[in-house]
Amino acid sequence: MRKIRQYGKDAFASLKIYNYRLFFLGQMISLSGTWMQTVAQSWLVLELSASGMALGALAAFQFLPVLLFGAWGGVLADRFSKRKILYFTQSVSAVLAILLGALVAARLIQVWMVYLLALGLGLTNAIDNPARQTFVFEMVGKDYVKNAVSLNGILFNTARIIGPAVGGILIAAVGLAPCFFLNGASFVAVLLALFLMETKSLFPAPVAEKSKGQLQEGLRYVKSVPILRDTILMMAIIGTLTYEYTVSLPLIAKFTFSGNGSTYAELTVAMGLGSILGGLVVAGQKKLNERMLIASAFFLGLSTLFASLMPSFSLTLAGICLVGYFSTNFIPRGNALLQLNSEPGMRGRVLSLWAIAFLGSTPIGGPVVGWIGEFAGPRWSLAIGGVAAILAAALAYRTHSKTDQASFPAGNPDERPGQ
Repeated sequence: MRKIRQYGKDAFASLKIYNYRLFFLGQMISLSGTWMQTVAQSWLVLELSASGMALGALAAFQFLPVLLFGAWGGVLADRFSKRKILYFTQSVSAVLAILLGALVAARLIQVWMVYLLALGLGLTNAIDNPARQTFVFEMVGKDYVKNAVSLNGILFNTARIIGPAVGGILIAAVGLAPCFFLNGASFVAVLLALFLMETKSLFPAPVAEKSKGQLQEGLRYVKSVPILRDTILMMAIIGTLTYEYTVSLPLIAKFTFSGNGSTYAELTVAMGLGSILGGLVVAGQKKLNERMLIASAFFLGLSTLFASLMPSFSLTLAGICLVGYFSTNFIPRGNALLQLNSEPGMRGRVLSLWAIAFLGSTPIGGPVVGWIGEFAGPRWSLAIGGVAAILAAALAYRTHSKTDQASFPAGNPDERPGQ
């Protein structure tokens, strides 16, 4: 019993930090709204187009800016106050959500309008993502960053349950527009959290001076550090073909099981439940190394293949729950390894490349997975992702170091993360 209590204490250790606790609560509200919009937006495109390729195109429009400009977002995160960047990006995201809701409510919405607003959100996220991820380090410091990143994964996936569950009810009861309006309002919680923070308690990284070649400098730096390079390459493969669940799951809901928006929401909730459990397991662990990351990628692929083969909706829900579990084994471990092994002045650029590999790969993978789902069948859109994750794990296993040396924080090979 004592071990269980200690594990629980370790799992939520970073929440004792006031600034992170504020941010956590604000993000809980905001991300629930974001997931509500994700479900509503995907279903809106399916209603307007009845096309898997159109759904893949939506993902491409939303994440293309991260692919094209995400690295520059990392440069901005290294050069300016991350807190001020977040004030700007969260406000713009709120305006875009409210505008989409107004167009839907007025019955003026067309597919190209959804694409255009998704593109605007993508441009905002290209700046927001590296700033938000590196700001976690500034709130909690090195000792708690792995735990905080893991809790962010739990937060993200708790919101994946709350948002779609509420969204599914709203879609069935009153339509799509309220989902977008509520998401717009939810950003107020993050803005309030940023305003109430104690700035003296932050751990700000040194601001990089403006100079030529900062983007190329970041690329050379990642290439020169094997653990950074291998982690980002693994995410690039998995991000392109495996993490396309916003494309594959709506297709399975609508065309495999002849369902509606609530059916899609159930699949999303199932993934969220598994992800919360996976996040809790990772958050309570102190050990972190590249082998654990590779194992997470392998089991993510295996579970995705398993889910693609399930013959009934209830068994598919169980399979997707398993996918969620291994998904949040992989993401926080990869993120924490990058943060702990990056120099402070390079952290924004390193995390921007992680975001490009994770989100920016969607413009490539989204249409491909959508095309596979439309012409070969939705189950194949899941199966190809499972194969990709297993391949990424195999390639990383072949190239990674035989020891745990690569898992030590940069500049201090005698100290393991979390000790």
